[in-house]
Amino acid sequence: MRANSGGQNNRPNNRQSNRLNNKLNKTWPAKVFPFLKWVHEVKDTWKADLFAGLTGAVVVLPQGVAFAMIAGMPPQYGLYTAMVPAVIAALFGSSRHLISGPTTAISLVIFSTVSVMAEPSSAHYIELVMLLTLMAGIMQLGLGVVRLGGLVDFVSHSVVVGFTSGAAILIGASQLKHIFGLRYKNAPHFTENLKLLFENINHYHLYSMIIAAVTLAVVVGIRNFKPRWPGMLIGMFSGGLLNYGMGWYNQGVRVIGALPSAIPPFSLPDLSFHSIHALASPAMAISMLGIMEAVSIARSVALKSGQKIDGNQEFIGQGLSNMFGAFLSSYASSGSFTRSGVNYSAGAKTPFAAICAAMWLMVILLFVVSFAAYLPIAAMAAVILVVAYNLIDFHHIVDTVRLSKQDAAVIAVTFLATLFLELEFAIYVGALLSIGLYLNKTARPKIFPHVPEPGSRQFVADPYLPQCPQFGIIRIDGDLYFAAMNHVETHISTIHSYVPTQKKILILCRSINIIDLMGVESMVNMVKEYRKNGIDMFFCKMQPEVMTMMQKSGAVNEIGPANIFEGEEEAVREIVYNLDAKVCAKCPHRVFWECDAKKRQNVIDLSKRV
Repeated sequence: MRANSGGQNNRPNNRQSNRLNNKLNKTWPAKVFPFLKWVHEVKDTWKADLFAGLTGAVVVLPQGVAFAMIAGMPPQYGLYTAMVPAVIAALFGSSRHLISGPTTAISLVIFSTVSVMAEPSSAHYIELVMLLTLMAGIMQLGLGVVRLGGLVDFVSHSVVVGFTSGAAILIGASQLKHIFGLRYKNAPHFTENLKLLFENINHYHLYSMIIAAVTLAVVVGIRNFKPRWPGMLIGMFSGGLLNYGMGWYNQGVRVIGALPSAIPPFSLPDLSFHSIHALASPAMAISMLGIMEAVSIARSVALKSGQKIDGNQEFIGQGLSNMFGAFLSSYASSGSFTRSGVNYSAGAKTPFAAICAAMWLMVILLFVVSFAAYLPIAAMAAVILVVAYNLIDFHHIVDTVRLSKQDAAVIAVTFLATLFLELEFAIYVGALLSIGLYLNKTARPKIFPHVPEPGSRQFVADPYLPQCPQFGIIRIDGDLYFAAMNHVETHISTIHSYVPTQKKILILCRSINIIDLMGVESMVNMVKEYRKNGIDMFFCKMQPEVMTMMQKSGAVNEIGPANIFEGEEEAVREIVYNLDAKVCAKCPHRVFWECDAKKRQNVIDLSKRV
């Protein structure tokens, strides 16, 4: 996203407002009502926010209708979702530029989940979608209230890339029947949808195909030659004008139909126990997917604006927006990358721009309600194909495959799970695999022997440098917690087996930032076990948090305070001084600086004896 001068000027405004915000942050009203932090700025920024809101309303008009089609909802519900959640999330979120509304991935999850329970666009279907939205919002709000916003950090970007890529294929496959003007009910699975397409392809409708081709050509052409223009909106209107001008709406071309009121009506979810039980798992998947999208988009825009994002507050904002939206005809929403980027680039200063976008959208709808009666579904399908294509992050996928096999595996597994499993399970599979790989990595801290470089105190892991026959140094790079201790103990034992004559071992702890009770107990037991075999174990350079844990647990007393040093120099000097002088006298290597002094002392002692 390229920011214009309006967007760039956000930085000084943010700096000026930060001083006031720091004072407001300390008061409980600002914590409960985050909009109190910026509402006083609106008197100076309303013009910029009003213009940014108009730009965002134009962008979301075709998107809202298209996303509603993906979700199996009547088209007006996509526009309602672009209004209500955007306002609530702006008032209760932390980002100044995040715009919430319907998204492709969530729309697809909704369709795949609810379409097996009710007929899409039916009254019962809408009630179930509202219930699903309400449940997802409650879950998001709960996670934010108990301050578990950091959970989203454990789901890697590769999961999102794999899921959205798979969703793009599913979305494209589901719209092909509209491109060809075919009429059959979509199957719940990807392969079945393709089978239905091939079975019915002979019944294609020529006029629908022409409209889709023209719409697609207009959207792609504008995207390549006039990227700042609202290409999807112009493409959608081009398909509608062609349909109206040629009179094809009377010759079998299916149309959206006239839209009802621009004001979102009150809606009531289906609150039956059976429905709540059936939608519990999909609601959790949608809540996690929604907050992943919202927080990642908010942070990416914040990198440009210089703003600090509160992840927990974003959870609360997204949760409230879905809870309110469920009673005002809005289905599950999240942050929109396109709208948020456009909002920032258009010069938005405060979240008031999101409120302005909702008001502009209501005004625009008053003028396009009648035109929608001639808007072809084939034109919307062509727009959705472009949206689906944009979901696939080819650049990131290529870089990931080239640089990281683990992340590439996460993308591949999540992608395939999205195509061939239930969508909510695809999210769980990708997230669990991502977390599993992370835990496996942290449970395998690097452990290697260290020796000083000749002529310096710089410790290196060089297997070709000579080792002291009495004294070994081992470095641990990573945290010591329950899952890592078996690996740590095994590798220390393996390293010691290379030079079994070493009776003193120094553990370098400067790269250990966290240790749990299991880690403490394992280290104490290892020290005791080595002592039984006549081997002393020492530790140095413990981080303050690690040292505090060792002291509180009593491990320092069991290991012995004399075996724990603050610095490496002190530890090496003390340990070398207490090595067996006879072995040092015969040793051909000068591993430590102290070796020369030790040998000279040995010569003096021998001469005195003579």
